Amino acid sequence: MEHTDLIDKRLTDLEIKSGFTEDLLDHLNQLVVRQQQQIDLLINEVIQLRQQASDASAGGFRSLRDELPPHY
Repeated sequence: MEHTDLIDKRLTDLEIKSGFTEDLLDHLNQLVVRQQQQIDLLINEVIQLRQQASDASAGGFRSLRDELPPHY
């Protein structure tokens, strides 16, 4: 095999690897964006749940029946 053929093959192999690497990077970037969106949604849910818990505890009278476990 000639030297130029070997260089051409190596260059082609590198271009193929580069293409796969770019596809992988794009996929991972999309995954990170989706995960960040999920994290943002979960943070908002936690904030809402904390607000609801705060509102419920500040609500005043609570019956002891509210404190009983469901099997009673």
